[in-house]
Amino acid sequence: MTSHNHANPNQSAKQRHHVVIQTIAIVLVTVACATFGKTAWATLSFVKPQDAFHQIGSHKTSVVSSDVSEKSKSRAPEPSTIALFGSGLIGMIIRFVRKSYATVKRGFDVVASIIGLILLSPLCLFAALLILIASPGPIFFKQTRVGKDGKNFEIFKFRTMKVDAEKATGPVWAKINDNRLIPCGAFLRKAHIDEIPQFINVLRGEMSIVGPRPERPVFVEQFKQVISDYERRIAVKPGITGLAQVWHKYDESIEDVKKKIKYDLLYIRKICLWTDITILLRTIRVVFTGEGAR
Repeated sequence: MTSHNHANPNQSAKQRHHVVIQTIAIVLVTVACATFGKTAWATLSFVKPQDAFHQIGSHKTSVVSSDVSEKSKSRAPEPSTIALFGSGLIGMIIRFVRKSYATVKRGFDVVASIIGLILLSPLCLFAALLILIASPGPIFFKQTRVGKDGKNFEIFKFRTMKVDAEKATGPVWAKINDNRLIPCGAFLRKAHIDEIPQFINVLRGEMSIVGPRPERPVFVEQFKQVISDYERRIAVKPGITGLAQVWHKYDESIEDVKKKIKYDLLYIRKICLWTDITILLRTIRVVFTGEGAR
């Protein structure tokens, strides 16, 4: 017996249908791979200066090359573009952190000043009575100092010197065994009690708790002439306490000022909340030991 095999028309149609689908799929995958490969290569390519600009001559200006007008527009971002975007993003983050730091620091300054004035009010009353008993004249002392960006302001302190102490000498630095001090002045300075009213300057936004100490305008003008980068220290708000105050002594000479400037600039470079906290902790020790007082 002989047998005859006849192909099923339905099966043949299904096979042709599958072949067509497979062919279309292969074409789509090939196109996708080619497109991805081109994009990836463009991403990894370096920007060539001649693709964007060409020099006509030293007397002519550079112009954008017309050869890359349409071709370069379809390219993926070049590494230099990505780098610029990344640096811009990093710059935004840094500005955000600095702005956040400034906001947090201002909030801390206000809260700490209010709490400080409340907690230290008995000590303020005690200091006021000492001054009234020791020397006739006002309890508080105001003096012009240079603040942030060179703006002058009036700093508040408990008076530790005689009235018109500099009338005969003019502005001079504080020194050991200063004969201009009132009887209780040395104690108030050694305990840093005379600085407490500066919390008012902090509340007014003229000072911060931590920062370079504000200097008198007459000294600022002198120091600017002989100390390079001196003006950089007024880029931030002055403070009640600072890095120079907790690690250096009072100024007695221009060399002391030069050393203090190094501390101030170091603080500005390392400025952050942790730096402020470290200085505050060190300040507690200075207050109780009387280090650096005049």
